[in-house]
Amino acid sequence: MSLTPLMAISPVDGRYHNATASLSAYFSEYALIKYRVYVEVEYFIALCEHPLPQLNGFDKSVYGNLRSIYEQFTEADAQSIKDIEKTTNHDVKAVEYFIKQKFDTLNLQQYKEFIHFGLTSQDINNTAIPYSFKLALQQVYYPAIEDLLSVLEGYAEDWKAVPLLAHTHGQPASPTRLGKEIEVFVERIESQLTLAKAIPFSAKFGGATGNFNAHNVAYPAIDWVNFGNNLVNNTLGLSRSQRTTQIEHYDNFAAHCDALKRINNIIMDLDRDMWTYISMNYFKQKIKAGEVGSSAMPHKVNPIDFENSEGNIGLANALFEHLAAKLPVSRLQRDLTDSTVLRNIGVPVAHTLIAIKSTIRGLNKLLLNEAAINQDLEDNWAVVAEAIQTILRRENYPNPYEALKDLTRTNQQINAQSIAEFVEGLDISAEVKAELKQITPQNYTGV
Repeated sequence: MSLTPLMAISPVDGRYHNATASLSAYFSEYALIKYRVYVEVEYFIALCEHPLPQLNGFDKSVYGNLRSIYEQFTEADAQSIKDIEKTTNHDVKAVEYFIKQKFDTLNLQQYKEFIHFGLTSQDINNTAIPYSFKLALQQVYYPAIEDLLSVLEGYAEDWKAVPLLAHTHGQPASPTRLGKEIEVFVERIESQLTLAKAIPFSAKFGGATGNFNAHNVAYPAIDWVNFGNNLVNNTLGLSRSQRTTQIEHYDNFAAHCDALKRINNIIMDLDRDMWTYISMNYFKQKIKAGEVGSSAMPHKVNPIDFENSEGNIGLANALFEHLAAKLPVSRLQRDLTDSTVLRNIGVPVAHTLIAIKSTIRGLNKLLLNEAAINQDLEDNWAVVAEAIQTILRRENYPNPYEALKDLTRTNQQINAQSIAEFVEGLDISAEVKAELKQITPQNYTGV
């Protein structure tokens, strides 16, 4: 039975395949194999450029043919490598043998033993994986976040003058503006995005236990550290860790996981606020013909997109937390626990992408219900007590906080009339009374 979205075990490749399909180019088994081939080929070319004495005669015009091995890499090529792996029982060695077959086709047999020369498999894995992770963030994740920010920035502008009753501890609080509350999330996401983009994409490249042992014993006159730095930093565009065991120490990768988790938490906070505003009737939702909100209650239009986002963020963050905690820990110079874990790095990114798209979808359904927002303000005149007592403090009025507390901290309804009557009874000047009477829940929104 072939694997289809209907038969997939994970909803990432099943129900949500359309939302996550773009990540296959970076996190699938095919992608991992392709980027291993990429690193192997670029490493061989770097050896030719150094050059090693045995590679002095290599025809540099063939570089294009070598690069076409990964540039024109197909699913059939990946399957060929998997077929080789059935014999080798080693995935990276299968890549080496595949490239050697390509060298045979190109009549480059005499140079074959410099493919994967002096390397261990982690020199390939710990460059190919951070390289594909970097591309996925740059080409899929960051654009998705920018799409979310664009929607939020549009709403922040549209709603910048809309007064809104704030709620602290679930209780009515000093009014704010709806646009400003959206700007809070824009600022938070942008700040964390800046931090995330500053984290290097670290890679390991240094032979079996990080010391270039094999390279140095064969060619002791070559500065292999400089060679590795040039290959990883300049050719691959990564950041070579200078002191490693057999594997990359993953500390910066853990930092990436933590950064993505923090951004996810901000999106979850947004999801929950939007969900709550909908439940308060501050927003209605656009109705799409044919859609059903409940199998039993025909009237319902549920905030399912924000709920979907929140659920997927929970899954993503649980995996990010495990990756960040597990990968930097390895026994002595390495154990194999990182290998199987690393194969899952695309899963939390996929759940994150599902979440971002769901949040955007939910935001695009919102219809502002200004009548409900304004009515809530009108029903909560008690929130102007802060403004009145602050001005009374300015005027050196005795015990202003206590006076307003006695007025408002009751179970009686406070409205415009009761506030006006309270102001009128104060022993203050007519000018200050007039100033106080200008304050309303709708205009007491700060700067």
